[in-house]
Amino acid sequence: MVTLDDIKKNPVIDSFIRKGNEYLGVMGFTEHSYRHVNLVSSIAKNILTKLSYKQREAELAAIAGYMHDIGNVVSRNEHGISGATISCPILLQMGMHPDEVATVISAIANHEEQYGQPVNTVAAALIMADKSDVHRSRVRNQDFATFDIHDRVNYAVEHSFLWVDEKKRTITMELETNIEIVPVMEYFEIFLTRMMLCRKAAVFLNCRFELVINGARLL
Repeated sequence: MVTLDDIKKNPVIDSFIRKGNEYLGVMGFTEHSYRHVNLVSSIAKNILTKLSYKQREAELAAIAGYMHDIGNVVSRNEHGISGATISCPILLQMGMHPDEVATVISAIANHEEQYGQPVNTVAAALIMADKSDVHRSRVRNQDFATFDIHDRVNYAVEHSFLWVDEKKRTITMELETNIEIVPVMEYFEIFLTRMMLCRKAAVFLNCRFELVINGARLL
């Protein structure tokens, strides 16, 4: 069976992740490098592991998490769909079973809030893992005066963590933000649709999604 380690050793996947992040940097987008894909991969796997899903499902979530932004090498627009299209022949060539390929590429294709849906457990875990990575370390722009709203919101987040309580069946996104940089309302201005998708994803996993910002539960 194809493992996450196999995926990380694939030179095509490695090149596409590196170049995609490079192209996003040229366009002024936040960081989508190894830090992001490794973190999303780890969180997605942890979600399914904590909720006692099969080990192979958790591994597929890790693989989808690592590959989810590969479509940025083509374009930021609809990069989930292009990423799924790119990933399919690569995974088949690596020897992954077609059923597993279908699971991974559907998760990749559905991780963006503009059109995504939690169509399977891997997709649900990927959605929440990806959307939980909000942090000032992702901001590449060094000139605060030129920050757009995405830069400001990410820069304001000083701590972020996704908690999974398998007994209560809750998945909680916990953020500590500097309200002197952005008010909480500005966070919701750009992230409300993402949080709604996270709630759908949690429900798919028979869980309740919670959002806690500066100690206050908002969802």
